[in-house]
Amino acid sequence: MFSGSIPALVTPFRNGRIDEEAFAALVDWQIAEGSSALVPVGTTGESATLDMDEHHRVIALCVEVAAGRVPVIAGCGSNATATAVAHVAKAADLGADGALVVAPYYNRPGQAGILAHFQAVSAASRLPIVVYNVPARTVTDILPETMAAIARLSGVVAVKDASGVLGRVTEHRMVCPADFVQLSGNDDLALAFNAMGGEGCISVTANVAPRLCADFQRACLEARWNDALGLHDRLFPLHGALFSDASPAPTKYALGRVRPGFPQELRLPLVPASAASCARVDAALAHAGLV
Repeated sequence: MFSGSIPALVTPFRNGRIDEEAFAALVDWQIAEGSSALVPVGTTGESATLDMDEHHRVIALCVEVAAGRVPVIAGCGSNATATAVAHVAKAADLGADGALVVAPYYNRPGQAGILAHFQAVSAASRLPIVVYNVPARTVTDILPETMAAIARLSGVVAVKDASGVLGRVTEHRMVCPADFVQLSGNDDLALAFNAMGGEGCISVTANVAPRLCADFQRACLEARWNDALGLHDRLFPLHGALFSDASPAPTKYALGRVRPGFPQELRLPLVPASAASCARVDAALAHAGLV
């Protein structure tokens, strides 16, 4: 259902408000450059600093601008199950094509609690669900045996795996349904992830280099591994540079370099990328041939 290069879109701000014009232009550019789906209001979209109305407005705008050209997978996660359910319901009302639902964070449920969370979301959802496992942010890790149970819930179609454990790709193939889609949540591991059975990446780097990321994912899906390796090497420094300071600060800086005038503003507690981070981004953009 979902595959290829799927940017986790930044949310541009200007003077403290969402810059809808800049966001609409970003969506159009992503589609023109070959992105296969879009994720608004994920982690990279600074969803933690958006109020409920802003969160839903970004989803609505993404759906409106995409206009059916590519699927929209709305960020719908929360550490409160009822809030996640409400986000998924609203995303469905707004016309999204899927919901990205992260494992509950901060309250650190055990495996039984994680499963119960997704059971409740699944039971209430009218949208296909992409499970998001990112232990570095949530502290809790969705273990393969738990993923196997979640993958069999109604409407659960895919995982965004940002565990960083490449063996999970094989483990999941062995215990999850054959049609369960695995998407990498780590750009730097996407080549190996795809070689082991993945079908794409929900990507930070695609914000900045959508054409290169789309070409890379297409090469992987077509088993053109030499082409994929070349693109991986071209993009690899950028993957690291975009996390050389608190994300998405380096990504917004990079977007300002490849799309002059793109808003650099972040919401506290995030602040602009450091000079060292910006220098690393500049070097990576030059290596990739983007500036």
